Amino acid sequence: MINIPALRWGKPYESLDKDEVVHFETGEKLAQVSQANAGIIQRDMRKASRARAALREIPAGELIKMVRTAAELYMTADLPLGDGTQGPDDFVRYQSATTGLPEHMCRANMEKNRFVLDRMDQVLESLTRGLDLDILGRGHGIEERGVPLSFQAQADVLGLVLPSNSPGVHTLWMPVIPLQVGLVFKPGPQEPWTPYRMTEAFYQAGVPREAISIYPGGPDAGAAVLGACERSLIFGGKPTVDQYRADPKVQAHGPGFSKILLGDDVVDNWEKYLDLMVDSVLVNSGRSCISCSGIWASRHTREIATAMAERMAGVAPKPTNDPESALAAFTVPGAAKAISGMIDQQLTASGVEDMTAVRPDGGDRLVEMERCDYLRPTVVHCSSPEPEIANTEYMFPFVSVVECSQDQMLGRIGETLIGSVISGDESLRAAALNATHIDRLNLGAVPTIQLNWLQPHEGNIIDFLYRNRAYQEADL
Repeated sequence: MINIPALRWGKPYESLDKDEVVHFETGEKLAQVSQANAGIIQRDMRKASRARAALREIPAGELIKMVRTAAELYMTADLPLGDGTQGPDDFVRYQSATTGLPEHMCRANMEKNRFVLDRMDQVLESLTRGLDLDILGRGHGIEERGVPLSFQAQADVLGLVLPSNSPGVHTLWMPVIPLQVGLVFKPGPQEPWTPYRMTEAFYQAGVPREAISIYPGGPDAGAAVLGACERSLIFGGKPTVDQYRADPKVQAHGPGFSKILLGDDVVDNWEKYLDLMVDSVLVNSGRSCISCSGIWASRHTREIATAMAERMAGVAPKPTNDPESALAAFTVPGAAKAISGMIDQQLTASGVEDMTAVRPDGGDRLVEMERCDYLRPTVVHCSSPEPEIANTEYMFPFVSVVECSQDQMLGRIGETLIGSVISGDESLRAAALNATHIDRLNLGAVPTIQLNWLQPHEGNIIDFLYRNRAYQEADL
């Protein structure tokens, strides 16, 4: 069993209070993780300015090179972890064993993280629209047109209250180190592996140790990070997003409610897009905010729902090391059963039908095991946008196929992280471009799970961490 300390500005801290991280199937104790309390975090944050000061000693270009080196280390090296070391294969096995994600999905997320780190120069060029990063470090400069400009950092460090369910969220914070802002992690209790491995890769690549802290702990630790950091990201459900919606210091990431809209001009040929729709729902076990939870069309919706059900109803749990495994386990006792019960209650609404109610193997949606549970893919047909389930998202392959006239679609879909509008209708495309409730827009046959990592995924970290202010300078 690995003993993992907290990291207080790069220095290991072993506390008396430890949390055990166990294998979700066997109960084997994999690690003991020291817990940080709110008092320690609040005290340490008085030194947060040192993190940014240490990073500002290194030019942004050099930090980008370090990050690219870290990408290779993260992907291939044996790196320190507590009182031991962990190679990439062990990292995948441990992450799978505690989060419930199949191993091949963990590897896919690992590769996604490596891709972003390795192309950090391109990512930052896109996020800043070509701004010279040294201007951010100095705080002022002259743009190409000869106009003075100034950017003011809004925080010395970025706080991160991370989830346990999906390791794919880490791409959101990866640009922070080259932006010369420190990192303060509060890891998810079942997924400490990525923050620690990434941090050690940064250290090995030359990033100053005092630029990063990791504080495992309970809810009080998360609250302390959010309270003490001038800028933070938090991941959670809709109540979390609603709680922090008006707080300028906190960027809350929750359900995506990502959707595919089929225009009237293409819907008669819906079979052409069936693979795209199934992949958008099923990839990464439906556990991402970019996973599709709604397919909207004016007609053929029952046929679409039936075809998707035929494709996915037979998907069942497999061992996590099976490369064909498509479902992630629910490792929190009772969570899957509660979700299945909520779905059953929503299915009682008028105009709603579970198209996966009868499965080819006779199995049920809920699969209960000794130490974990699974939810099998579920396809629901809604004859109108009225039922609650028409705009609901769950943390497994779940999708509502909703019948709605094209002229009402954009007004009824609600908040949408990823909107794939499959249509050549210029009026629909123009309306989608003007829809402020669609955060990331795909026009054409683009799966919701297909991201261009050289564009902001959800909000722009530059705008969150830096303020563009008016600036003038004259001779004395």
